Amino acid sequence: MSDLAELLERLTSLPLDQFGKALDALPKDEREKLEREALEHTKDLRWVPNPGPQWRAFYCEADELLFGGEPGGGKSQVGIGLALGPHERSLLLRRTAKEAGKFVEEIEQVLGTRDGFNGQRDEWRVGGKLIDIGGCQLEEDKQKYKGTPHDLIFFDELTDFSEAQYLFIGMWNRSTKPGQRCRIVSGTNGPSTAQGLWVVKRWAAWLDPQHTNPAADGELRWYYTDDEGHEVEDTGPGEHVILGRVVRSRSRTFIRSRLIDNPDLAATDYGSHLMSQTGDMRRIYALGDFGAMLEDRPNQAIPTVWVQEAQERWTAQPPVGVPMCSIGVDVAQGGKDQTTIARRYDSWFAKILAKPGRETKNGEEVAAFVLTHRRDNALVVVDVGGGWGADALAQMVGNSVEATGYMGVKTTQKRSKDMRHRYRNVRTEAYMALREALNPGQPGGSQIALPPSRTLLADLTAPDLFVTGSSIELESKEAVTERLGRSPDEGDAVVMAWWGGARMASHFQQWPVSRGNRPPEVITGRKPLSSRGRPAGPRR
Repeated sequence: MSDLAELLERLTSLPLDQFGKALDALPKDEREKLEREALEHTKDLRWVPNPGPQWRAFYCEADELLFGGEPGGGKSQVGIGLALGPHERSLLLRRTAKEAGKFVEEIEQVLGTRDGFNGQRDEWRVGGKLIDIGGCQLEEDKQKYKGTPHDLIFFDELTDFSEAQYLFIGMWNRSTKPGQRCRIVSGTNGPSTAQGLWVVKRWAAWLDPQHTNPAADGELRWYYTDDEGHEVEDTGPGEHVILGRVVRSRSRTFIRSRLIDNPDLAATDYGSHLMSQTGDMRRIYALGDFGAMLEDRPNQAIPTVWVQEAQERWTAQPPVGVPMCSIGVDVAQGGKDQTTIARRYDSWFAKILAKPGRETKNGEEVAAFVLTHRRDNALVVVDVGGGWGADALAQMVGNSVEATGYMGVKTTQKRSKDMRHRYRNVRTEAYMALREALNPGQPGGSQIALPPSRTLLADLTAPDLFVTGSSIELESKEAVTERLGRSPDEGDAVVMAWWGGARMASHFQQWPVSRGNRPPEVITGRKPLSSRGRPAGPRR
């Protein structure tokens, strides 16, 4: 790379407000040479990125790029520019087909014509390039893109998609053209619901302030998936033998977008309009915050803020004098899932523990894992749905361990608190019991304290609730698993632990005061989130 090209690269990586100043500071002859270099560099492009984050995103070397942050930063323009530029077969996606229609308008603005657009096929052909445009409103809509290769896949508003959709569609990011680069690029704001938290988890090195090895904006990291289907961070680009096949680790990064770097919108009052929003809406949409408060879906069973408040109440140690009361066990025997256990001390839950399914292949191994962490003769609640946990339950009962089976699909006679509705099955009953315990509006407030975990937050807030006549039914575990792209193990383990076992209200006199030589403590927690400017109840 020439000195002039290096200077061009450095300048175009600057934020737009700094780019102009740096360019003006150059000697006239050097500035003119730089302008000629820039024209040569972009002569074949139908769309040219603005200096700053757009430029960095356009020329980013990552296999997977998340370009996110503030609205108006030109995220969708980058996807369109790539499709019209270096890529041959592109797929541009929004969650719904109606939303995807904006791609057509934006491409027309760039080209100045609709020539080449086929509205019936939702595709655009430009100079030998093919651009497919589509939506993925229903979970199963991802099947529409099965087997169709695209060297560019662009997800706009990625947090609106499920992780399962992203991973499934991404499998066909490939090309038969020698030398054609393939990549997945996504644009998004911060998640507005718990179902978008998977994005923060996937790009945790850049977005999670608690990450133990944080990455800088634009820094490349490499990842691969091991034999059990778990993602592993690599030390750099490399090859691994997985299930007898050689696979290479894929690079990933995050580049933050800013409204100020998009002059088309920065010159309008769009930024002022975003800043006129209040609270968490301002944090998400005006400031590009990936850690702001999350909204609820209309039929969401457990409000997000209730779970967040319970996680705010959590402390590293259980209350003094309170024994372990129960252990919820979500069993995995082989496969990519994990055997997951939740240990409950009255209303305080310890950190979730999990073990790969390959290490709990039979009842003896599951029982050994559970009993290693069991204390105080706690009741063990084992998920026996599908038969996976039956041998583990039999193993424990056969060894005089107090244990019971949990079958979510089994019918129940339990009814709602107001006695107006019957619960359709045990799974509904158990989730509603935890929902009632999490409700901050009950006398004395909620005492539930849950360990901090984005996975647990997403699991507990994933199921929807449906009321039909006099019956209440929770969304099935299979449907939730399909939507999340994984089993909600942590959430189910916590629900099972609350469903069975002793509680202070009924067993206070039976708990020995000798535990710490003090009577059991009641968790009072911190002030509810509502006292810190955040709502304490569900958003409906």
